[in-house]
Amino acid sequence: MQKFWKYHIDHVLFWIVTVVFHLYNTSSLISTAGWGLWLLEVFIRNALLALIIYAHLGYLLPLFMHSRKVLWYVGGLVLSFGFYVLVKNTHDVFLTVYTGIEALPFWRYSFYNFSIAVFYMAFSSALHLSREWYLQRQRMRQLEVEKLTTELEYLKAQINPHFLFNSLNTIFFQIDKGNALARDTVSKFADMLRYQLYECKGDWASLEREVSYVRNFVDLQRLRKDHRYRIELETSGNFRDIQVAPLLLMPLVENAFKHVSHFPEDNRILIRFVQDDKLLRVEVTNTYDPERDRDRPAAPVGGIGLTNLARRLELQYPDRHTLTLERKQNIHTAILTLQFE
Repeated sequence: MQKFWKYHIDHVLFWIVTVVFHLYNTSSLISTAGWGLWLLEVFIRNALLALIIYAHLGYLLPLFMHSRKVLWYVGGLVLSFGFYVLVKNTHDVFLTVYTGIEALPFWRYSFYNFSIAVFYMAFSSALHLSREWYLQRQRMRQLEVEKLTTELEYLKAQINPHFLFNSLNTIFFQIDKGNALARDTVSKFADMLRYQLYECKGDWASLEREVSYVRNFVDLQRLRKDHRYRIELETSGNFRDIQVAPLLLMPLVENAFKHVSHFPEDNRILIRFVQDDKLLRVEVTNTYDPERDRDRPAAPVGGIGLTNLARRLELQYPDRHTLTLERKQNIHTAILTLQFE
């Protein structure tokens, strides 16, 4: 069934049935108008139908369903039907005049042509919505399975995490207050663990907390790097009222630290979070060593972290995300954009 939808076999079958039915229904034109005009009639009628149907499915219907712009939607439908009726009426008059059949007044063809346009528009919309409903059910079912699998793997990877969290709190209070760096390090690590344990159980988490989690991770990584590394984290926008899938952004950040170069100097990692209205742009850039990575693919999408990220985006942000990975010279850049509803 997936291949049926994936390769648009439903569209192929729809047009085969439509064209064959029309060929049969208008076959009497062969004797009165000839093969050429008969085939021209079939082409014009079905080309007009295809034009208004795909304008509806590709533009008008998404406009109505996503933006609720009812007046624009209704106006677009009126224009589509009016266009079809006007052109088809003109062709019908031409056909009757050319074949010598008594031509009806121009407007007398309108009701029939309007009915044809409405029928095919409604039928194609029903097929399209059925397809979307089926694919949405499949996505939700797959998301549930992968969510359970991820949770199971996450639990397997933990070594009594609550005990670890409580132990970190104990260690924090045992560190001398004069050792601010050690206390701050433990505090950041405990905050990250708290976020994973208590705030990532649902489907969504605060973008503000997600960015805070990334910031703590970056701060801990800075402690492991020396003066040869320049690590920057920049944020812009209001993250407070936005919900995002938990731990969605971490694979990009982890990938940058995993593949960053180890040159004698000038190793860089730059992470940017930019929120503008309902759009979030995440840009992660790092230097890498082409010699060290020459045997790796140009865009390292094969790692389990980025592979899982791509899959989660497909399931949780269908048609509302872009993810690009590219390498130029010794710079690797990952750009993720999320569109919030």
